[in-house]
Amino acid sequence: MTASRLASLAHDEPLQALARRLLELAEAGLPAMYLPEEETFLFTRVGTVSPEGVRGLASRGTSTRYAAITALGARFLPQERQRTLFGGRTAEEFAGLLVQRLPGVSDLGDAALIAWAAAETGHAKLSDALDRVAALDAPGTPRYTVEAAWVLSALVAARGAVDVDVEERITAARDRLLAARAGDSPLFPHATAPGLVPGYRSHVACFADQTYPLQALARLHASRDDPRALAAADACAARICALQGDGGQWWWHYDARHGTVVEGYPVYSVHQHAMAPSALFDLAEAGGTDFGPQIRRGLRWMTEVPEITGPGGAPREPVIRDELGVTWRKVHRGDPKKAVRAVRGLTTRVAPHARLAPLDRLLPPLAVDRECRPYELGWLLFAWLGGPRG
Repeated sequence: MTASRLASLAHDEPLQALARRLLELAEAGLPAMYLPEEETFLFTRVGTVSPEGVRGLASRGTSTRYAAITALGARFLPQERQRTLFGGRTAEEFAGLLVQRLPGVSDLGDAALIAWAAAETGHAKLSDALDRVAALDAPGTPRYTVEAAWVLSALVAARGAVDVDVEERITAARDRLLAARAGDSPLFPHATAPGLVPGYRSHVACFADQTYPLQALARLHASRDDPRALAAADACAARICALQGDGGQWWWHYDARHGTVVEGYPVYSVHQHAMAPSALFDLAEAGGTDFGPQIRRGLRWMTEVPEITGPGGAPREPVIRDELGVTWRKVHRGDPKKAVRAVRGLTTRVAPHARLAPLDRLLPPLAVDRECRPYELGWLLFAWLGGPRG
């Protein structure tokens, strides 16, 4: 599995070396994000900065969601290496710990990720996790697209892994995603139905709203032929790849009605090294279009970072910090209260193709967010160590 995805970079040795470097960073960085006393993962690590540079990392909060994503990615490691990430547990044992805590989980996205991790690790309590997802996912209720996609991915992973018949639930989850799109647009909105997003920004969807559904639908087709699901995944991928930046950037906000970019920034490292590769690899392996060039272009951004590259050709500040075990979270405008996104969101509601170019000159994307979250490294492992089931 590992070899097949890394092999896609074989013709570009520096890029393959970069992918291996990032995988090593993820394994080195994740143990420091685990809290043994609470048996869970941090929410984030934030760089503490002095005039001389980054002095260290401060830890903040905890996250069940990020813990589940870490289990999804770490399961591809040999068991002895899994144990270094989870305080002595394997990914399956850690997923079981998360399942035990599900009665106290009220967020559908968190529950779906735990169920997905339980399915992928083959945990015996998978049916309990699926029951909790069902209890939280009331039929006919609007859902954020990301969590709806995770529900589908969890159910698809559970196919054949439990005695319970999940086919009816898979059909409902599939149809919910497909029906969420507006007209002929290939892109997915931020929510599956009205009610969760204010009307003035209901047309704005983010990059995650595209990658997670296309991944879930591709995995659905891979598990059992579903040409309509594959076609929807392929169309979504084709559109975001057509919109990819010249420097390999995966843009952040889209107009889901028209398939255009609303605001490109921030550019997130996790999109470049993990989320886009993960979804696009899954699509190709399901029989969809191979977007390998776009994967490689996006990955290359991690070391070239045109937004902050100086005259010498190297970024003023690297986003990969091997010595700290992190990748900095994003490059952004640093605009107060995300003003550019707000203005462009409001403007494109009535003028979909408006670009407001002066904003790019007034507030260029020159700031680096010195933060790293466990899920970024978990998805990195998932993207490059994963692959089709044998």
